[in-house]
Amino acid sequence: MTPTSTLDLHESRPVISGKGRPTVYCIDQFHPQAVEHARTLFNVVLPSDSEFKDWRINATAILMKSSWMRAEDIASCPNLIAIGKQGVGIDKIDAKACAERSIKVINTPGANARAVAELVLALAMSVAREIRSITQRQLDHPVNKETCSGLTLYKKKIGVLGMGNIGRTVAEIFRGAFDAEVIAYDPFLPCPADSWAHIPHERAATVEEVYTKCDILTIYVPLTTET
Repeated sequence: MTPTSTLDLHESRPVISGKGRPTVYCIDQFHPQAVEHARTLFNVVLPSDSEFKDWRINATAILMKSSWMRAEDIASCPNLIAIGKQGVGIDKIDAKACAERSIKVINTPGANARAVAELVLALAMSVAREIRSITQRQLDHPVNKETCSGLTLYKKKIGVLGMGNIGRTVAEIFRGAFDAEVIAYDPFLPCPADSWAHIPHERAATVEEVYTKCDILTIYVPLTTET
């Protein structure tokens, strides 16, 4: 389940700098390679640049990652017409305030899907094998194996809520690593889903069906009033 790449807003106005290229303000820290790529397309203003201090007044376009753009933040940016958000989630941006101003919001579905999916694998194994609790105990005294009761994930059934880029990648990893069974649910993805054709899986009719059948539950849905 993946949000659309842009909110359904009106056509944006052009963002033109004195040199004929758009100027964007990066309000978060980005990887140096990402900044260098952005410089091939835009005039980029970073938090370390002197002109950044007036970004709220001057910015027509911003790039963000972990910051929030609440209604009051958007109101403080009178010239803003576009927001670029790294990643798929746009819940940190007030969509209503953007729509009222015809500000376009653009995300990057799939850009970090692999990184997120690999972290899901690491966290699932940490929980299943009780790595955190064992590590904490080990700091105080040696831990006897008899006191460890972790679970193996081989052939366990993983429930996937949200069959977008991240959910699909997680399913691929768990199938390959653990020969896991997969049960997936997504009310917005057509059934059958072509993007899942290569993954053996059971398509659930309801969320409750996933709950009752899975050993591991993993969730990839945008934050909305419905979710």
